[in-house]
Amino acid sequence: MANKEYSGKTVEEAVEIGLKELGVAREEVEVVVLDEGKKKLFGSVPAKVSLTVKETLTDGQRAVKFLEGLFPILGVEAQPTLASEDEKIIIELEAESARRIIGRRGELIDAVQTLAGAVANTGRRDYKRVVVDCGNYREEREETLKRVAEKLAAKAVRLGKRMRLEPMNPYERRIIHSALADNEEVTTASEGKEPVRYVVIIPKNMRNGGRKFDRNDRNDRGGRNGGFKKGGKDRERKFDKYGDRKPYPKRELPAEGTPESSGTSLHRESSGSGYKKSGFSGFFGTYLGKSDDENSEE
Repeated sequence: MANKEYSGKTVEEAVEIGLKELGVAREEVEVVVLDEGKKKLFGSVPAKVSLTVKETLTDGQRAVKFLEGLFPILGVEAQPTLASEDEKIIIELEAESARRIIGRRGELIDAVQTLAGAVANTGRRDYKRVVVDCGNYREEREETLKRVAEKLAAKAVRLGKRMRLEPMNPYERRIIHSALADNEEVTTASEGKEPVRYVVIIPKNMRNGGRKFDRNDRNDRGGRNGGFKKGGKDRERKFDKYGDRKPYPKRELPAEGTPESSGTSLHRESSGSGYKKSGFSGFFGTYLGKSDDENSEE
């Protein structure tokens, strides 16, 4: 709207005259003071102002105007149009190449939608959802996600295992959660951190009590304590089936006078000046599995 000039004895009086004529509030106009006016000995010079009504745009219109300036910067030829602004803001894009504006797996159009949502919700207390679509991409993508969700849910129940989907934006994750909300055999949850947050489908008949297998859990995967060597051959397990370490078997000490096949003991001859080999008289040190105290009690 073109600006108009108004005059009065003071600047404030000129502004009030202009607001009354335009029928708008003070915050809806831009005021430019042309002459502050002044009093003279004989008479006075009136004050002059210029009033311009601000362009008032809806949330959706602001988002469309933003996109109109964004696409030339991106080097993309596309024309945004505000399709709806009721429960949610829907912006349709018209482009010669829909694939170029959508991008690989919808990455570009998702980024454009995020920016448009940020602009549309500037200054709002309650968030209003913004959808940017091109060539019916959103509807087709939604149907694809629903089919994938149902298929993986059936697989999760059949195998009794969690199924993890590829990382998605919040809009697409909500589609998965909504598609399986009424499924009595599975539940869904979002895991990970943005921008690689994803949905997992968890069957209610999940094996192992719902416990996830950890790649570092060597007891389950045959690592350090699991009892498997490379090549798939079993080795002697050091743990019983309850996960407790098996006790070492205790061996009986050989009786006195046994040939020196089990070990050799050295003792000092009282009359000699050195050591000499003699008959077995016990192990040097503590025998594995028996302490000196246990030997002394027998």
